[in-house]
Amino acid sequence: MLEIDGSRGEGGGQIIRSSLALSLLTGTPVKLTNIRAKRKNSGLARQHLVAVQAVAQLSDAKVNGAALGSSQLAFEPGAVKPGAYEFRIGTAGSASLVLQTILPPLLLATGPSTLVIEGGTHNPMAPPVDFIIRSYAPLIERLGPRLQVQLDRHGFFPGGGGRVVVHIEPVAKFSGLKLRERGGILSKQVRALVANLPKKIAERECHEIRRLSGWEKNSFHALEVPAHGCGNAVLIEIASEHVTEVFVGFGERGVSAERVAASTWQEADEYLQAEVPVGPHLADQLILPLAIAASHGEYSSFRTLALTGHSLTHLEIVQRFLPVQLTTNEVSKGIVEVLFAPQHDSESPATI
Repeated sequence: MLEIDGSRGEGGGQIIRSSLALSLLTGTPVKLTNIRAKRKNSGLARQHLVAVQAVAQLSDAKVNGAALGSSQLAFEPGAVKPGAYEFRIGTAGSASLVLQTILPPLLLATGPSTLVIEGGTHNPMAPPVDFIIRSYAPLIERLGPRLQVQLDRHGFFPGGGGRVVVHIEPVAKFSGLKLRERGGILSKQVRALVANLPKKIAERECHEIRRLSGWEKNSFHALEVPAHGCGNAVLIEIASEHVTEVFVGFGERGVSAERVAASTWQEADEYLQAEVPVGPHLADQLILPLAIAASHGEYSSFRTLALTGHSLTHLEIVQRFLPVQLTTNEVSKGIVEVLFAPQHDSESPATI
């Protein structure tokens, strides 16, 4: 049984999610210790527990330690069973992060699957479903699978109540992907969302980003969306020839709409100025599928800004499971290229 220390690196939920996904993909039993030890509320939170239960259900796995607050978990996977599944987080815990855990095994399963996940769709510290739909899913489809993600109902923190439907047509192996250039920008848009809050908040966010960016007025949309509770998110979408990036900021009590907008624009502007194809959050999301492609003998690479601690930890985790060689090269100041290659003489514990 492969043992993973959940306190390593950034010490968060990504270690749990990727370890479970890779355990199921490779058939490698795994023991997680010190789960989320560096977080204020350590151990398994609700969304992590649902992710554990979900991957267990996909494979009739043997699980020990699946309880709220648990700091240790033993997971022995069975064979992946494609099909129709529904998972209810029951809180505003991220539906995207639960999807992140169960998606890789189903993308390589023996048949199609349909998923319904209820929980948070727009909450801090997790990719919003808009990011999955507009940025992540199209890149996954370039690896070979078909992936359709539909947002049926918004769910903001702390109300939750969102609903996402996912359709998956798997493949036997992934193709590689090279993202070294962004290409020309095709479109730019800002969508500021409010649920059960004054629309003026969204309008102020749009106004501030327009002031900072100088973009045309028709790029901005202030929208009221139905949801179980209150919420506000501002999304900046930049579609280029080779990739679409989405940057998001969330409103919070005591923080002005202008500050939320300015912070979100700062992240998008840094990406634009760097002229790289992949932003920091998308970089983290691509590590697992491109490592899987490398384990299938395919070469991949992408260029991004300096890697976050989150991404560095992720690179370490995937190499514990897969026979791959992952390297990073600084191509210029603040710009990194991440390379994914097969490791033919690997001593890794399992292969796909």
